[in-house]
Amino acid sequence: MARALPPPPLDDAPLAPGLYVVATPIGNLRDITLRALDILAQADLVLAEDTRVTGKLLAAFGLSAKLERHDEHAAERARPKALAALAAGGRVALVSDAGTPLISDPGYRLVREATAAGHAVFPIPGASALTAALSAAGLPTDRFLFLGFPPPKSAARRTFLEEVAGIRATLVFYEGGSRLAESLADMAAVLGDREAVVAREITKLYETFYRGPLSGLAADPRLTDPKGEIVVLVGPGRETEATAADADAALAEALSRLKPADAAAEVAKALGLARRDLYRRALELKR
Repeated sequence: MARALPPPPLDDAPLAPGLYVVATPIGNLRDITLRALDILAQADLVLAEDTRVTGKLLAAFGLSAKLERHDEHAAERARPKALAALAAGGRVALVSDAGTPLISDPGYRLVREATAAGHAVFPIPGASALTAALSAAGLPTDRFLFLGFPPPKSAARRTFLEEVAGIRATLVFYEGGSRLAESLADMAAVLGDREAVVAREITKLYETFYRGPLSGLAADPRLTDPKGEIVVLVGPGRETEATAADADAALAEALSRLKPADAAAEVAKALGLARRDLYRRALELKR
């Protein structure tokens, strides 16, 4: 049996100046990329959501770095220091506690200001709870919408869900364990009893995927107050056939811009109806 080859040593080629947005493991430390290790080893400054968490990650791989806290409270203080380091030709790494920075984590303003100042920004891809959950959920992935954390209060959460109820895509949320059951119940009430998946502790020891209709997941005692990081994925709602009223409204709008034949073709494509019938109706409406 062939023996596994050891990983290659860290690349000691000098890093180009710029801001490096570095993904870090969401659980299993072996999910770190070799490129991420190269950058963390050579960065002049590492901006970390929590310096203690990042310090442990660096120590696990025998690395050390100058750390600066960069969370939602400290970002205003840390950003000028980072921009000054970039202006001086430095290499700055941005990391979150876990996963890819800016995905429901701080960093947007720093990236925006760095690019506005003409500094290079390098994405260093790696672990993300969003894409990891999608890859194993078994729900459609050709179209999905990431919605972050829903509002904590039920009334605001239901309003939030009503705004996206008609979107034909898999919906992806992050949620805390203490609010999970209530969120699932609100999702079932607003979105309908769609197929859904709750992914918990992805890549960690107790990684678990719970699958079923939203109402069943909301009533599942295992999801009353689960521990750990949680991703909720909700499948697209069922398509409903367009009514005659829908077709007439779409045709009336299209006829204000197009000839009957072109209007019928446009509406047929949009609503999935027969072009011949729509053309006949378009002539009637035109008269």
